[in-house]
Amino acid sequence: MQYKMREVIGEYCITLEDGQKVYDLIHPQLVDGSSVELDFTGVKVFASPFFNFAIGQLLGDIQVDHLNRLVKFTNLNAVGTGVLKRVIQNAKRYYSDEDFHNAVDEVLAEQAVSL
Repeated sequence: MQYKMREVIGEYCITLEDGQKVYDLIHPQLVDGSSVELDFTGVKVFASPFFNFAIGQLLGDIQVDHLNRLVKFTNLNAVGTGVLKRVIQNAKRYYSDEDFHNAVDEVLAEQAVSL
């Protein structure tokens, strides 16, 4: 199944809400072993919150090698590719290193209280 991000999200893939929308679209298919294509034609801006929710949280229950096999990213420019790679590296560590996971959660909880 192909999803054109410009049609699904728009030309700005930046918010966690938009990332969650993409996650909700693709997660069930990936868990079933189906492949998806995310086409970024016409998308101008990318940000970590979008990729954290769209892709990073997939690594909570999908192995990175399965993710690499099942998700195809097309027409993603160099900036988007860099952000995506960084998000995947961080997510791999978050889900595999319990100390790192706990430290991140603690910092996020402290920031939430201060807001």
